Amino acid sequence: MGFVNEAEAVFEAVKHTKSASLPIPTVTPPATVYQTAGDTGNRTLWVVFVIMLVSSLAFYAMAWRVPVQKRLFHILTALITTFATISYYAMAVGDGVSWHTTTITQKHKHGIPDIDVPMKREVYWARYVDWSVTTPLLLLDLCLLAGVSGANIFVAIIADLIMVLTGLFAALSEDQKPRWGYYAMACIAYLVIVYQLAIGGRATASKKDNKTATFYAAIGGFTLLLWTVYPIIWGVADGSYILNVDAEIVAYAVLDVLAKPVFGFWLLFTHDAMASSSFSLEGFWSHGIASEGGIHIGDDDGA
Repeated sequence: MGFVNEAEAVFEAVKHTKSASLPIPTVTPPATVYQTAGDTGNRTLWVVFVIMLVSSLAFYAMAWRVPVQKRLFHILTALITTFATISYYAMAVGDGVSWHTTTITQKHKHGIPDIDVPMKREVYWARYVDWSVTTPLLLLDLCLLAGVSGANIFVAIIADLIMVLTGLFAALSEDQKPRWGYYAMACIAYLVIVYQLAIGGRATASKKDNKTATFYAAIGGFTLLLWTVYPIIWGVADGSYILNVDAEIVAYAVLDVLAKPVFGFWLLFTHDAMASSSFSLEGFWSHGIASEGGIHIGDDDGA
């Protein structure tokens, strides 16, 4: 009996020892979250590509119908949608997109600790390349319509480039603090553009005839309203990831169609109908390097 009791005691000791020495279960790292475009986003990119392409062809056809001296607005507007056509094609075929890696925090309740989860989200960098070319051209359209000075045009275009580039840096930033720092810089640059168009541009346009001043106020206000929505979309999409990629694509697509084709048709049809605001560019633009350049506003005659 003593031997049996002693054996049972040894067995119990070994059992407890093995139980105490079992390895602690390992914690599996959270799986990476992927945010990508779905069928809705991809179809939207192709639809806008077609809209931009058709608009470009229409603008070039409209330019062909007017004398070369009066084609500046037509060419600028056609180039806007041409670059947008290329951009949307690149995004639609997957060449204008890259992965942005960051970390998001999943909140939990009932005492469960929060978890940092790696996330990869599609960033359409082709969109920023598009904006860096098309928005200065669009600003040039508005500034020439209002008759803004060359110095103010230069400031507006540089501010616009700063706004677009800092937006790109913000979209690609892996840390939250630098991201919103870039975003703040972009917003400040946008305020400079607002000042140039809403204050300087409107004051200059008011010195022209009533039709031109009224038209500039309308199309300029329309543009600034649209441009104000862009940073809001960015803030809830690339900034805070509230919008998914499909919703982001659709939102930007609507804004781009309004800001480019709709803006372009409105500008060209109205401008062509207003003889008093006819913009004629002579010299090198019309006749080559042998002639001196000259810009004439309100000149309805040909070369």
